[in-house]
Order: sequence, then structure tokens, then C-alpha cells
Amino acid sequence: MEADGAAASFPLAKWRSDFSRAFQHYLDKSTPHATGRWLGTVGVAAIYFLRVYFLQGFYIITYGLGIYLLNLLIGFLSPLVDPEIEVSDGPALPTKGSDEFKPFVRRLPEFKFWYSITKAFCVAFAMTFFSVFDVPVFWPILLCYWIVLFVLTMKRQIVHMIKYKYVPFSIGKQKYGAKKGPGSSSLSKD
Repeated sequence: MEADGAAASFPLAKWRSDFSRAFQHYLDKSTPHATGRWLGTVGVAAIYFLRVYFLQGFYIITYGLGIYLLNLLIGFLSPLVDPEIEVSDGPALPTKGSDEFKPFVRRLPEFKFWYSITKAFCVAFAMTFFSVFDVPVFWPILLCYWIVLFVLTMKRQIVHMIKYKYVPFSIGKQKYGAKKGPGSSSLSKD
């Protein structure tokens, strides 16, 4: 009788393995297409918020989702090695002007940030189909509390960025490349 159970679970395990492999293949193919990925996530978020708006409920799920997204944002904006807490042998942020340049390495890379956000919206959307999660709450209080939490957390993060002189974005940073201008010389043979 145990052999029948093992034989019955084998097709399920094979299907799960095939599905996992195909899903990972499409995730890998989407990696270089950041704009498309984020537009898809915005679409998923819009569908979720429209569902919550039209149902006029599930505010506690939305609040939990907001707290989770804030946690992900902190991980995205934080360096891999926090100079305030730990010392590492790997790349660290320069603390003085004479220090060697070391690139900013995020604690949570962009792809994992995107994937976690998208997964969170999908899970929250699925939870809206179960009435057990529709806890009656006064949503303006939750919204005000979340805004206060967001402002205080971002203030602390910005103070940390200023203190250790790092910018987690590439906007406004000098870019080095092999652009040839009108006065540049070429070292190749003609």
C-alpha cells in the first residue's frame, strides 16, 4: 500500500519540479528587463488596491503589506555591511575622503526587492478572497500610524546615509564610459 502512495506522489513531485524549473527560467529571462518588471508590479499593485477599494475592507492586510514593503525598502536602501555595527573584510563604505572608493553594495539587491514586492502583492491579493482576514478596523488610524512610521524610519535612514556619506542610487553620480567626443583620440590602427 505504501508503494501506491509513493507512486501517486511521484507525478506530483515531477510536476512541481517542472513547474519550478519553468518558473525559474522565466524569472531569469526577466532579469535584464527592469522597467518591464516594475511596470508589471505596478499593475499587480493597482489591481490589489482597486480590489481593496471596491470591497471597502481588508485594511489590516493592506497595513501589514505596507509594513512589509517598508521593511523591504529599508533593506534596499541599506548597505550590505553597516559601518555602524560590523566590520567586514569585503567591500565597505568609505568613511573619509582619503579612503579608497568602494561601490555601494545593497543588503537587498534590486531583483530580490522587486520579486519580494511582487510576491507580497500577490499573497495580499489572494488573502482578500478569505473573509477571515477582513477584520473591521478604523482605517484612517492605521494610515496615520503607517505614515508616522514611514517618516520616522526614512528620517533615520537618511541620517544614516548622511553620516556615512553614501547614496544608494546612481542618479546624479558621474558615469565613466568610452564615449568618444570630437576632441578624443583613438589608439586603434586605421
